[in-house]
Amino acid sequence: MGGSSNLERSLTVEVRGFDKGKGDFLDLGHPLLNRIAESFVKAACIGAIHAVSRDAYFAAVESTDSSNLPRSTPSGAKSHPFPRLKGETNSKALEVMVKNTGKETLQWGLAAGIYSGLTYGLKEARGAHDWKNSAVAGAVTGMALALTSEETTQEQVVHCAITGAAISTAANLLKGVF
Repeated sequence: MGGSSNLERSLTVEVRGFDKGKGDFLDLGHPLLNRIAESFVKAACIGAIHAVSRDAYFAAVESTDSSNLPRSTPSGAKSHPFPRLKGETNSKALEVMVKNTGKETLQWGLAAGIYSGLTYGLKEARGAHDWKNSAVAGAVTGMALALTSEETTQEQVVHCAITGAAISTAANLLKGVF
């Protein structure tokens, strides 16, 4: 019984530590690992909330849509009115939603973890945090995200790398302006 009480107190102390702005969500023994894990967990949670709320919205819209029949495309093929949640039954649609949510959760976490880890590592290696670090981290993160999509082409990887570098660099350069 005493061990259970100590565990409860330890958990309570950890939870209260979040409110105090302690800064360490996870302690993995190295600041780089801590930053990567913390960024991954936080962004993955945001990604999961985003995916579930988006799919719930589309499910609600689909359920109120009076024309819930398959729609014709210009080529004459029938398309499902809600292509992300295909399934003959609600359980299959739910299964698809869970898979989509899991994939998006991992993508958000991957992006945040890679970007955060690279910016921290480059800052430590170069001794400066500037737009160059952001550009490299954004490009690598963009490439990693492109590789998580299905049937990735070289053009998509390059496009995502350039986009990631551009957005990251712009955010770094504009952080003092706003």
